[in-house]
Amino acid sequence: MKRLLTVFSLFCFFIFSIFAQTKTITIKLIETTDIHGNFFPYDFITGKPYGGGLSRVCSFVNQQRKLMGNRVLLFDNGDILQGQPPVYFSNYIDTTHVNLASRVMNFLQYDASSVGNHDVETGHVIYDKWRTSCHFPILSANMENSTTGEPYCQPYQMFYRNGIRIAVLGMITPAIPAWLSESLWQGIIFKDMVKTAQKWIPIIQEREHPDLIVGLFHSGRDNEGGITSDLYTEDESEMVAKNVPGFDLIFFGHDHTKYCKQITNNAGNKVWMVNAAKGGFVAGEVTATFTLQSNMVVKKELTARLTDMNKYQPDPIFIKTFEKDIDSVKKFVNQPIGKLTENLSAENCLFGPTSMLSFIHQVQLAISGAQISITAPLTTHGKINKGTIHMSDMFELYKYENMLYKMRLTGQEVKEELEYSYGLWMNQMKNSSDHILLMNGNRLKNYSFNFDSAAGIIYTVDVRKPIGQRLHIISMQDGSPFSLTKTYLVAINSYRGNGGGELLTRGAGIPQNELKKRIVWASDKDMRYYMMQYLKKKKVIEPITNKNWSTIPEAWIKKAAPRDAALLDESSSK
Repeated sequence: MKRLLTVFSLFCFFIFSIFAQTKTITIKLIETTDIHGNFFPYDFITGKPYGGGLSRVCSFVNQQRKLMGNRVLLFDNGDILQGQPPVYFSNYIDTTHVNLASRVMNFLQYDASSVGNHDVETGHVIYDKWRTSCHFPILSANMENSTTGEPYCQPYQMFYRNGIRIAVLGMITPAIPAWLSESLWQGIIFKDMVKTAQKWIPIIQEREHPDLIVGLFHSGRDNEGGITSDLYTEDESEMVAKNVPGFDLIFFGHDHTKYCKQITNNAGNKVWMVNAAKGGFVAGEVTATFTLQSNMVVKKELTARLTDMNKYQPDPIFIKTFEKDIDSVKKFVNQPIGKLTENLSAENCLFGPTSMLSFIHQVQLAISGAQISITAPLTTHGKINKGTIHMSDMFELYKYENMLYKMRLTGQEVKEELEYSYGLWMNQMKNSSDHILLMNGNRLKNYSFNFDSAAGIIYTVDVRKPIGQRLHIISMQDGSPFSLTKTYLVAINSYRGNGGGELLTRGAGIPQNELKKRIVWASDKDMRYYMMQYLKKKKVIEPITNKNWSTIPEAWIKKAAPRDAALLDESSSK
């Protein structure tokens, strides 16, 4: 009996020792992405209260940190330097202070960030100043110094929390040379994301022996609507998740689409993919639970969700800290710069010319001295009311910091560019009951910023004909003949002129490496600046709608357009 009790005691001691060495650690990982300057609960463009934003994210993160302390990691996925007026003001107007985006992110105590294409769009001076002012690493493994081949940004960062080793690898969409002038990213090479991950994951595993590997990618999920060419694939996040084993979780962004699902990679392992869309309206929230025995991870479980930030009130200390910045931006956007005698509107811009797009064409032709102007609606619902125009209206009129190019294009290339463009949003109609617009549910199938129309020429678009055979260019707008073989000077924004949307490459058939040679003039400031100067000089603008193109048959359009316009949802815009 005594011997039996001794054996039983030893058995109990053994079991107790095992359980005494077993513990559970929980880590919370939070993602924001594509904030686009939405820091404060106020829309500086409309002058009204606004949802989402980092002031609410701050309240959410503070709540999580009170519960979990340093076991909360906060990440951003890029495109923070462009969008709302506060970042424009900090980037280009009040340039003597530390960039507002840096100060806001430092206040929230971000742990790491990736770089977005709209961050690079601000130019070296601005985004280099931003990243060196951030008190946390800016990660981008596939941005390399073109001279040395060394990483331009830090590739990855390790985090250590309660014995857990977490590796975070950052990357950016490699399609930037297809959108932006080389002057904005000079000295950098953007490498393929899959190949870059295949390079760095083994290095991280061998050097760091991480318990969790996280991707922080400014790149969309599966390239639906993105660029796919011999040189670049715009949206590679899912390709990396499926084809590069090692990742447990990938936070991604760029395509502004909510996503929170597990996929299975080619090794048969589950990978969470989480995208918090845009503007801080939701945050990606991942809970990682680790079971340790003798300080070794023997099990890990991840759960993920998207959390609504509008459930949280703006953090009052955050608002107080940036009160002077808010006041300065309000003063900036409230500046009067001219007057309109009638409303400027983009309404129904997908069915014919509008006063808003006509104004953009007017300014592009005046600034460049070109013969033809090409532009797309950056909003399908934009409107600026008649009366005094303020600086805030410029952000409604032109959302992005695009430069203006004057390029040499043949008449044939102009026609093919427009044929490709109209094919992105108009169906081939067989009768007046068919839908005009290409839709996915209640959303446009493609992005409206790729829906180019032209001024300087007179033409029709016949929706009865198949894609590529719809345009009939009648003449130049002054009545002179239009020739497919003649070379014209064309005003076009830098996004398009560098290959954005592939309208010039895939549409007009111009090789990517030839586009730069076609540019005969480039503006030194963005289009919004030139529009502001144009308005200030004119003082009073009488809006006109340029009646140079129409969609036919007219009777079909009149019947179908009102119905299709009601379906428009621009939430997919990047």
